[in-house]
Amino acid sequence: MRAYIAAMPGWKREVGRLLDGLIERSVPDVLKAVRWNSPFYGIEGQDWFLSFHCFTRYIKVTFLNGASLNPVPPVESKHEQVRYFHIHEDDELDEDLLADWLQQASALPGEDLF
Repeated sequence: MRAYIAAMPGWKREVGRLLDGLIERSVPDVLKAVRWNSPFYGIEGQDWFLSFHCFTRYIKVTFLNGASLNPVPPVESKHEQVRYFHIHEDDELDEDLLADWLQQASALPGEDLF
């Protein structure tokens, strides 16, 4: 995971570090893996609940059961349960909201993607 985050381009690297640290603090027993050029986070026995991916202008944070979160993350997916949160370069992140989403998402059944 460290190598993936270190290789993130420009401003995204710092956001990747922030996300990874926030995930570790919010979900102490989190498991990590990199697959399909994206970091994934999960709980043993519950599978994967979150991933993120770098795009040219933003980082897409994917909540695999995001439709069950309250409040629901703002960006819809073609998959009914998946919701996204986009982070752009100049965004001020609401770390409390992100931590709340992370704690909620980690308590839900995850997705077996591997």
